[in-house]
Amino acid sequence: MRAAGALAAALLAAMPSAVRAQAYQCSVPPTIAPVRPISPDGPVRRTPINAYTLAASWSPDHCKTSGDTRSMQCAKANGRFGFILHGLWPESARGPSPQWCGAQAAPSPQVLREHLCMTPSPGLLAHEWAKHGSCMTKTPEKYFRVSAILWRSLRWPDVDRLSRKKGLTAGDLREEFVAANRGWSRESVGIEMSRTGWLREIQLCYGKDFRPGRCAPRQFGPADSAPLKIWRGL
Repeated sequence: MRAAGALAAALLAAMPSAVRAQAYQCSVPPTIAPVRPISPDGPVRRTPINAYTLAASWSPDHCKTSGDTRSMQCAKANGRFGFILHGLWPESARGPSPQWCGAQAAPSPQVLREHLCMTPSPGLLAHEWAKHGSCMTKTPEKYFRVSAILWRSLRWPDVDRLSRKKGLTAGDLREEFVAANRGWSRESVGIEMSRTGWLREIQLCYGKDFRPGRCAPRQFGPADSAPLKIWRGL
């Protein structure tokens, strides 16, 4: 369950050159508000880790549906965001995933600031560490370092252009992602859509070795033939 830290250096060496995924002109605010204490929303589960999921939320859809206009993510004063890192999650071989394993320390303001162009919400960063990261590493610094290595290795397709395609499907998005990222296959690219067919999130499935793996049915989401809509709003 502590394998993430040991693999960080190997990941950094093996990944292709990095790009900042979908953060346009991001600038970190000079100060950030204190993060409220994180309250668990479920039971403690210290189950063995068999795989990982990297969840990338489509920020324009979140800002539209939430009505949020004041946060760093949605106010546009500190940049405009396409995909943002929702979180890196450990997965079990079967059954519910590990969670709330007991965070010994909250992320420091400095650690939060370092990763705000990846996840432009201090509260979300702190939540992801407490719920998921505490099951992977001993410190938030190590958890976010591994998350950032994976995040910065990814290349995102031009989703604004793709959103204008007539008859757009989930398979079109998977195909564009796979074309942009060597070593990935469609079976490793899960998609979450709203009930009305709008893109909410891409969930990328990794094996225990942090290499692309096959998504479980619950992660894969809609079939390639499913119609897809993408809110632009950048």
